Formats: sequence, C-alpha cells, structure tokens
Amino acid sequence: MFTGIVQAIGTLLSTSEGPSASRLTVDPGKLDIADVALGDSIAVNGCCLTVVNVMHPARTLAFDVSRETLRCTAGLEQPGPVNLEKALRLADRLGGHLVTGHVDGVGRIVSCDPVGEDDAGSRRLVVAVDDALARFIAPKGSVAVHGVSLTVNDVRRAEFEANLIPHTLAVTTLGRLAAGDRVNIEVDLMARYAARLLETDRS
Repeated sequence: MFTGIVQAIGTLLSTSEGPSASRLTVDPGKLDIADVALGDSIAVNGCCLTVVNVMHPARTLAFDVSRETLRCTAGLEQPGPVNLEKALRLADRLGGHLVTGHVDGVGRIVSCDPVGEDDAGSRRLVVAVDDALARFIAPKGSVAVHGVSLTVNDVRRAEFEANLIPHTLAVTTLGRLAAGDRVNIEVDLMARYAARLLETDRS
C-alpha cells in the first residue's frame, strides 16, 4: 500500500527488452534507498513495481515489468522523470489516501493551466478518463494521478478537475504535464468497493 505522497522524483534511465518482461533501470534521485531490499515494492508513476536489483554505488534500482503492465500504463515505456514512493509502513502517517499501486487505467491531460491571481502559482488540472473509470470519481473524493494523491474539485461527465498547489508542482512530475499527455489513474479504493456492493445488491 501507498499514500500517494510522492517521496522523490527519479529518472527512468532505460527500458530493455527481455524474453518475457522489460527491465527498467531507475535513478532514484533523492529517494533514500538505504533500507530498500530485493522484493520491496516501490510505486513508479503510481504503478507498484517489485525491486529486482539494487545497484551500489551507482544508486540505481531495477524492476522487471511485463508487457501487459506496459500496455495498460503510461510513463514506463521510455526514459524520463518518474514519481517515486516506497511502500507504506504501519507506523507511517497517511497523508494522502490509501493507494494500492494497481493502475486502473490511463487518462489524458485536457489542460494544466494557471489558476489565476487569486491562487498564484497553482494550476488547474483537467483529466479525461474512460466512462468505466469516471463512475468512480466524485467531487471532494480522492484520485491518484501518476501516483500523486489529489482531491477532486469537479467532475463533468468523463473529465475531472483537481487543483495543483505550488508544492505539488515542485515535488512531483505533474508540473511537466501538457495537454495530450497520458497519465496513470488509480481510483479511490473505497469508491470501487462501494460501487461493487451496490451492484451486488441490485443483482
């Protein structure tokens, strides 16, 4: 489990093809990896991946990713900046919301524009998602975008809106987003279970 509070911006250095999986090599940036071991889970752009190699002193991490994972996620297929979060410990603060790291789908950035003088430095993020995911997203609810926990401000059909404050823009990759970019989406776990319960009651 994760919280959606990004701990560092890393860099996906390479994606090399293997017989059944791709090997991702990541520079963890300022992420403390002193306690990271083989088999640990780390969210990379919101996708929970298993550490298969920790390289010292180069300070790089390696993950094996299946073709299916690459097919249904975004931001793992080519080098570039990535959001990183180590798995939640029971004693940690839950600053965002409960995030599993299991990407539900890929959204498309409609816009990421400055809010205006009343909220200087902030941006209004608008994301389009499939209808199947839109039903799980509600105003004032939570959603993870590229692994970042965000509060939903508004929902219009299959689009939702969230406010990105200057701190979020500074410590995540969301400030680099532009219209047309693809992002990993994970809907609120509680919303998914609530919808399932309603479906069961109606059947």
